[in-house]
Amino acid sequence: MANTTFDGPVRSENGFKVISKNSSTGAISTSFTLDGSGMQVTPVALADTTAISLTAATHGGRVSVIPALSANLTLTLPSPAAGVYFKLIYGGAAEETENLIITTGSTTNFFIGGIVHLDSNADNASVYSDGDSNFILTLTDFGLFEINILGKDSTNWYIWGNQEGADAPAFSDS
Repeated sequence: MANTTFDGPVRSENGFKVISKNSSTGAISTSFTLDGSGMQVTPVALADTTAISLTAATHGGRVSVIPALSANLTLTLPSPAAGVYFKLIYGGAAEETENLIITTGSTTNFFIGGIVHLDSNADNASVYSDGDSNFILTLTDFGLFEINILGKDSTNWYIWGNQEGADAPAFSDS
């Protein structure tokens, strides 16, 4: 469909939906709905696998739910762009024995910010990236978490949130 320009309000009695159509099956899925109840954004349930590449089109602006894991999971962010936003939460029921690794995918794209660690067996701590080389965040044997990642520009990602577990998260260069 072509772009349409309106001069005046756009009206709908039943709201608006942003959808995508599977090119091979024709199945329709809804990304978000805007109606009298407000905007409802459909969360993305991630698979229990070892690697997922996040995309702005599929995961951006939506909550991505990490399931209970059977192996370490590496999430790779796309190239940063100002304003692209990802929210990651844990949807499991117990502290994991696996690790979640979040990477920018490039040694030239860094995290700026930090994570508040709520320690289940000792002291609480805040953990910060160095802002000029850390492109990997590892949540070791994690429990509950909410991680927010926002594109600062075409080079860096802002990161903030919290994580509970016995082991503190760690930012690194490798």
